[in-house]
Amino acid sequence: MIMKKIKVENHPNLYRDANTNMIVNSDSLSYNSYMNLKKTKEKELNRIEKLESDINQVKNDLGEIKDLLRNLTK
Repeated sequence: MIMKKIKVENHPNLYRDANTNMIVNSDSLSYNSYMNLKKTKEKELNRIEKLESDINQVKNDLGEIKDLLRNLTK
């Protein structure tokens, strides 16, 4: 099947695949830039989630330490 490309008006890097009606971006530099940004944001989100998890664990550990100290003073 031959892909017929139809330019999208006012968008020099976009075209429509006539067979599937999909819009395709032909600017690989922009795509790669977008993907790198997406990976960076995902890494940052994972880092934040790990920090939140670590903080919650520290809070739980402190609560256990408090309980142990209370029991020792009784």
